[in-house]
Amino acid sequence: MKCREIIEILETLAPKSCACDWDNPGLLAGRIDKNVKKILLTLDADDAAVDRAKEIGADMLLSHHPLIFKPVKHVSDEDFIGRRLVSLIQSDVSYYAMHTNFDSAPGCMADIVADRLNFTDQKPLEAMGEISGTEYGIGKTGSLKVPMKGLELAREVKNRFGLPFVTVYGSELYEDTPIVKAATCPGAGGSELKEALKTGAQAFITGDISHHEGIDAAAQGMMIIDAGHYGLEHIFMDFMEGFLKEKLPDDIEIVKMAVKFPAVVV
Repeated sequence: MKCREIIEILETLAPKSCACDWDNPGLLAGRIDKNVKKILLTLDADDAAVDRAKEIGADMLLSHHPLIFKPVKHVSDEDFIGRRLVSLIQSDVSYYAMHTNFDSAPGCMADIVADRLNFTDQKPLEAMGEISGTEYGIGKTGSLKVPMKGLELAREVKNRFGLPFVTVYGSELYEDTPIVKAATCPGAGGSELKEALKTGAQAFITGDISHHEGIDAAAQGMMIIDAGHYGLEHIFMDFMEGFLKEKLPDDIEIVKMAVKFPAVVV
């Protein structure tokens, strides 16, 4: 099957039109007419993923986070981005990324996370538009199917996503009062704090929250559960494995990078 044909299938799931203006999803390196027999799934196109793609003879590397965000002035082995691009091109690996289009499209990242957390009455946290009558956007807001106290919810997030740890701001807010309304923004959610507060969310489940963002949110009555950027989004690999196995011919092999959290607490 051609890389072009696989991309067409990927874009029925998460159209590039769903991406934020600043983003850079799509085919970022390699041949669009490459014959594909093996695909490697990864969250990040890091050195380990690029090396693994070469090692297993992958024809296509599919990541969530794009390796290229800003214009590239040169492609050489003098920096880590250039080194990875050179390696992919030399190995004839076509590289495709689906980022904020996957974050926001119906049935994709925000929906998967909200469903795993048993949100009811779901709505986009920051609406971006509609696809076939279905509203889509960044993040989700909703009610917990089973209301929980603050640290109980934090432990639930940790367990449901297989996390080694989560960071909680404002845990004292809901020691006795159950949380009913919550919001989530997988990945980096600092820019969505105001939107979460507007919805009346008592808890915001996200990642990459700074010290001041965390304490300021708590001061306004909203508990923060910081699951890390990787923590909520590593589910991309499992989801895409299932999607591709359903949509692609059986003779195309799907391989995943192992889940490995980039940060540890010591």
